Amino acid sequence: MPIQKITPCLWFDHHAEEAADFYTSIFPDSKVVKVVRCGEGGPGPAGSALTVDFQLQGQSFLALNGGPLFKFTEAISLIVNCQTQEEVDAYWEKLSAGGGAPVECGWLKDKFGLSWQIVPSVLQKFLGDLDRRKSGRVMQALLKMKKLDIRALQKAYEG
Repeated sequence: MPIQKITPCLWFDHHAEEAADFYTSIFPDSKVVKVVRCGEGGPGPAGSALTVDFQLQGQSFLALNGGPLFKFTEAISLIVNCQTQEEVDAYWEKLSAGGGAPVECGWLKDKFGLSWQIVPSVLQKFLGDLDRRKSGRVMQALLKMKKLDIRALQKAYEG
């Protein structure tokens, strides 16, 4: 298999392996590929994970236990495109489990502080409509939501 040209690296204090296990348990066709552990010379405790290579539905990621220097911010998020409300609901529930928090407009933070956008794929059609009244109504509805509701967005779109 060819090497992915660009791989996101997610910096964790010391939860890289736990996070990779969490994410791969949520998304089908996902797996932990490789764990590189610290030796006696560090930088972490011997045997602890230094890096974890994992895949979420074929997309490669690297989780790094880099210590407490950096934290996740909303400046970067991962988007999960969903076809149905059931899919939106399932990813929302799973990714926010264990201490995650809902945020506005379909965003949430997971228990590690990473931001996710759980987005129905039809939203692009609604917001991109050339009829500004339709797209405006959808935006106004969207701004009042945390978890996105496809039926309510459709209703706003239709007027």
